Amino acid sequence: MNLPATAAAMQRYQWGALSADARAQALRRPAQETRQATADAVAAILAEVRADGDAALRRFGQRFDGVAPESFAVGQAEFEAADAALSAQLRAAIDEAARRIERFHAAGMTPAYALDTAEGVRCERVLRPIPRVGLYVPAGSAPLPSTALMLGVPARLAGCREVVLCTPPRKDGSADPAVLYAARRCGIGKVYKVGGAQAIAAMAFGSDSIGKCDKLFGPGNAYVTEAKRQVALLEGGAAIDMPAGPSEVLVIADAGARADFVAADLLSQAEHGADSQVILLSDDAALLDAVDVELERQLARLSRADTARAALAKSRSIQVDSIASAMQVSNRYAPEHLILALRDARAWLAQVEAAGSVFLGDWAPEALGDYCSGTNHVLPTSGAARYAGGLNVASFQVAITVQEVQPRGLQEIGPCAVVLAQAEGLDAHREAVALRLAALAEAEAATPAQRA
Repeated sequence: MNLPATAAAMQRYQWGALSADARAQALRRPAQETRQATADAVAAILAEVRADGDAALRRFGQRFDGVAPESFAVGQAEFEAADAALSAQLRAAIDEAARRIERFHAAGMTPAYALDTAEGVRCERVLRPIPRVGLYVPAGSAPLPSTALMLGVPARLAGCREVVLCTPPRKDGSADPAVLYAARRCGIGKVYKVGGAQAIAAMAFGSDSIGKCDKLFGPGNAYVTEAKRQVALLEGGAAIDMPAGPSEVLVIADAGARADFVAADLLSQAEHGADSQVILLSDDAALLDAVDVELERQLARLSRADTARAALAKSRSIQVDSIASAMQVSNRYAPEHLILALRDARAWLAQVEAAGSVFLGDWAPEALGDYCSGTNHVLPTSGAARYAGGLNVASFQVAITVQEVQPRGLQEIGPCAVVLAQAEGLDAHREAVALRLAALAEAEAATPAQRA
């Protein structure tokens, strides 16, 4: 198939013909190619913000956002102006999405529980909200009020005492009105106009304006993701939710899939940023060709076509021998989003081992998950779906276990602990139990007069 030089066709591969090294390269993410340079740049930003606080935030704000506000905090007047600036239709859509997200997340909340593991031994698991959390809502290439909902709704359900939200300022120094409306919809009153790696540094270490947070949440570009990774490792830093970096989607489509639907799904992620990546797997060469045509046709209608083209240049179109093979490739890649554009999509769900969020069939566009289906769009990227799941209420809580032991309970399970402590050579462990067992034995052996 011949396409013009400006065509949006992704790099095409025949999976069965690739060597092991070539397969690894075909599934390589763009961010991996520049990781060291990104890491070095982020480390310098973190150190500067940690040393200079607000002054550093203003310098980076001027450099990256073109504005250095005197005050980073969003005031009451700006919140009210944001409400007035939005159309009734947009406010209603944000409210509707928030209700659906809350309904889904409330249903999945983990309950506390307690049980007796032996007579006289009660074990419990209690949940406590993380006291102070920091949320990052990107707005660099496009404002994302939906992310404010995805972060704010579960934080509120968890009962976090203090919630701080950072989002990049616009060129006029204001925050995006839709982001502010969504934040207020979630009960968030502390919003700061700071973006990028410097925002992560401010929430992790604290600055004159922004207090230090216990845990940070939210997606971002490669720099934000790297900043989160680094602050989680530094002394005095903050915990993080997960690697949630540049957007990615993998689509598995069979011969019956609609090429226009598939192309639209690929473009919906490609338009996020030049460092996004989309991958299409199919056992039908004609479908792959048709999608290439559709990509070019639909690009002509997009306002962010240049961004999408840049992402497509680093993306992949892969022909596989079978859908079963496609599932194996997908599990190896562990995509943030997985779309199964298959005739019996649910039948294949059991074979999904690693994916942030799955979309079954032709009528489940990934964009619904981004906005209003109810699931969370803050998902693991860069292959982290192999070991991490998407954001939920439990992400904003800590689980504390409790043990209450009565004398009868110690007699019941104490000897087990003594034997295990002896086997491990931990004498103090053994003595902590053995002393109590001996005290109980002495009390039982005492005469009634001695007990009195």
